[in-house]
Order: sequence, then C-alpha cells, then structure tokens
Amino acid sequence: MSVAFVFPGQGSQEVGMGQALASAFPESRAVFEEADAALGIALSRLCFEGPEAALQLTANTQPAILAASVAALRPLVARGARPRWVAGHSLGEYSALVAAGALSLADALRTVRRRGELMQEAVPVGVGAMAAILGLDLPAIEGACRDAAQGEVVSPANVNSPGQVVIAGHVGAVGRASELCRARGAKRTVPLPVSAPFHCALMRPAQERLAPELHALPFRDPEVPLVNNVGAEVVRTADACRDGLVRQVSAAVRWQESVEVLAREGVTTFVEVGPGTVLTGLVRKIVKGARVLSVHSPASLEEAAVALAAGREG
Repeated sequence: MSVAFVFPGQGSQEVGMGQALASAFPESRAVFEEADAALGIALSRLCFEGPEAALQLTANTQPAILAASVAALRPLVARGARPRWVAGHSLGEYSALVAAGALSLADALRTVRRRGELMQEAVPVGVGAMAAILGLDLPAIEGACRDAAQGEVVSPANVNSPGQVVIAGHVGAVGRASELCRARGAKRTVPLPVSAPFHCALMRPAQERLAPELHALPFRDPEVPLVNNVGAEVVRTADACRDGLVRQVSAAVRWQESVEVLAREGVTTFVEVGPGTVLTGLVRKIVKGARVLSVHSPASLEEAAVALAAGREG
C-alpha cells in the first residue's frame, strides 16, 4: 500500500477546527502552543472560538489552516502512520513540507502569515475576484479567459478536478469570462467569497516581496518526495521545494495533475490531513477507485490510523 498525505488550502477553515484534536491529543495541543508562541498571537483561540470574521482574514486564515493541519498530522504520525508521498493544495504545500521535514513548523507559520499579508496587500479589496467554473473543459475556459480579458487579467487559478476550475483576475474580466463560459456550455459559474484574486498575475507583487523571505529560510531535502502544485512535478531537494513556494503565489494550482502524478507513481491511498474534506471529494473525482481517508477529528484520526496499520500488516 503506497500512501500519500495531502493537505488542504484556503477555503477549508471553520471556527472550531482543531479544538477536539487539541483536547484529545497532547501532540495536537503542543502544535497550537508552538503556533501561538511563533506568531505572538492567540492563534489557537482564533481557530477554536473565532470570531469568524477574523478567521477569514487571509493573514489569519493561512497560519490557522497550517496549524490545524499539523495538529491532525502529529498524533497520526505518533500512531505509526507514515506517508510515502506528500502534496498540498496551494497553502497546503507548506503543511506538506512540514510533514516531510523540509521546513520547521515555526518557520512555516511565520511565512504563511506573511504570505497572507502580502497577498492581501497586492490587490485592494474590490479590485479582484475569483469564480468557480463547473462542467466546462480547461481549453474552453482558457479560451473564454483570453477573449474576456480586454486588457485586464483573468486566467485559470485552480485546476481542481475534471469539470471544476477556478478563475481569478480583475472583477470585470472575471465577470465577462464567467458569462462567456456559461454561453460556451458551463453548467454553472459561482462567484467565490474571497478577499483577493489568488494564483494569477495580479499576485506578482506579493511573489516578488515573498521571494527574498523564502530564500532566507533554512530548507532541508524532504524525507519523502513532494508533488508540488505549481508544476505538478516530483520534488526531492530543498532548493526545488523553495522554488515551488515562490512560483505558486502567482501561478495556477495544478491539483488535478498533481493527484494524477501521485496515482502514476503508485499511490493507492490518499489521506487528507487537516480541516474539511474538500480534497477527499476532489481525489475521488480524479482517481476512480482510489482509497481516500480524512483526518480532521479524534474519531477520524483513530479510524485512519487503524486502516493504515491494517494496510501495512496486510
């Protein structure tokens, strides 16, 4: 049984995440204590109690999801579960790199908080937008974006699964592209409640400001290989890990291709580690028949640990 641990990105946050894990497992409690100390804020309280409006601020959301994901990871590893591969959706790649030993938790937390601040500052609120395009193939969406741009930015931002692509850019261009996608056969287009247009050219100022901070961080070669989402490629060195985090700020998340790469490499079991079950649903659409587990609560963690142990013994 070849196992990949996959980690969620922004959009999976909810008030209360990680609280039951922290109550049940000392390893999870220690993660939140380390997060509070690393950031100098009560991140644990924000995760457990909200308020939701504060949790939804990008500079808070990103370290909160990272902390909640690693809080799910640590007790799972303590029960003997080990991945052969790791991957993460956008922000989730930082969690994956912590899991692979390439980046320390404290460094990752401080960096994603800064990443969130820079992404929010790159585009004033109200200037950018994102929308999900459902039921239309990627070439048709790319064509609609080109035709809708009219001198503005709009492009695919997240290629999540067959029939689910998110576009990002200027408000007007995203609106025009959404209309064109509907006219060209999309089943639905759904504006997303986000504070900035992530993973498009409008994020280049954030990328340029984050790059030197990432280059100053100590990265190590990952203990297990990572499939990064910017290139959907296998990464085995510290430099390649760092490079992927720089490029992903303004580039599309190629999640569907990343999961397909993992499947081609022999992964048969995918474990979503962290809040929510977004990736669980996406993996099932991408790899028919894949075994998919999720770890976001004490009960789901114990179930996954037992299932993974049985697979090792079998």
